Amino acid sequence: MSRPIAAKITGVAGYLPPRVVTNADLEKIVDTNDEWIRTRTGIRERHYAEPGVASSHLGTEAAKKLLVAKGVDAGDIDMIIVATVTPDMLFPATACLIQDRLGAKKAWGFDLSAACSGFAYALTVGAQFVGAGSHKKVLVIGSDVMTSILDFKDRATCVLFGDAAGAVLLERTTSDAEGIIDFSHDIDGSGGCNLYMPAGGSLHPASCETVEKRMHYVHQEGQQVFKYAVRRQAELACQMLERNGLTSRDLALVVPHQANLRIIRAMQERLGVDDSKVMVNIDRYGNTTGATIPLGLVDAVEQKRVRKGDLVLIVAVGAGYTAGSILMRWAY
Repeated sequence: MSRPIAAKITGVAGYLPPRVVTNADLEKIVDTNDEWIRTRTGIRERHYAEPGVASSHLGTEAAKKLLVAKGVDAGDIDMIIVATVTPDMLFPATACLIQDRLGAKKAWGFDLSAACSGFAYALTVGAQFVGAGSHKKVLVIGSDVMTSILDFKDRATCVLFGDAAGAVLLERTTSDAEGIIDFSHDIDGSGGCNLYMPAGGSLHPASCETVEKRMHYVHQEGQQVFKYAVRRQAELACQMLERNGLTSRDLALVVPHQANLRIIRAMQERLGVDDSKVMVNIDRYGNTTGATIPLGLVDAVEQKRVRKGDLVLIVAVGAGYTAGSILMRWAY
């Protein structure tokens, strides 16, 4: 069994923009229908940010809720890591904007780009600083305004995503009975061509041509991404348990990235766990990219599906391809 990292999640919070967009709403602007979306993805509705509302705004709101709930002053935060693929701008980092809005004057931070695995990666990075003893309080935020990069002429992709943010507070633990036990992350860059945004970087800077060719939107080869995610998410979950001498019976809850209900159910079948042990909220939020896992943790707490000492497994697969899993004992 792996040595615990000496870091634990001590609080979670989420923020959803108020506008709810149902499948019926999408039928009015996209050549699709509710049955097609639900049967292929499991999504019923999602939240959309209004124009001018960016990832930093959503992330700030989630962080504020968390700090208020925990009774923590923003000035006590040492570090802010923001997982996002929809930063407000290329620079400054979204973490800088959130730090300023929070008034977290002694915090440093940065953005982390790993698409749908971003929050898991950011959580692992933050845990290293806490576990090493150099940082006492680290904010890890997943925030994305995916609607800002969706092509509503691509009916197979645009129906999948929503906007949201989630945040967790990481603090040190001295007990093996709580906190992060192990993590496993990997990438397979050969799959990068199957899910990406072609323009906006140094390879294809913004131009009239890139805009005309719709290169600033998400481009996805759905079947290729689906096949990889089904296989890799299940593998990661099983491998994490095996290398820690555990079985699925030991788990209290699995919190998977919410990309597609069929991907989640395939992992669930491989693990051999029933619905009570798997967090599913894709029906209400869609795929919120960096926010799916913290929103899952928020729902788990609110629904009383986790208790102190429970074994929780996080697992995600995203563009890149990126993939990762984190095993922890819940701390409160």
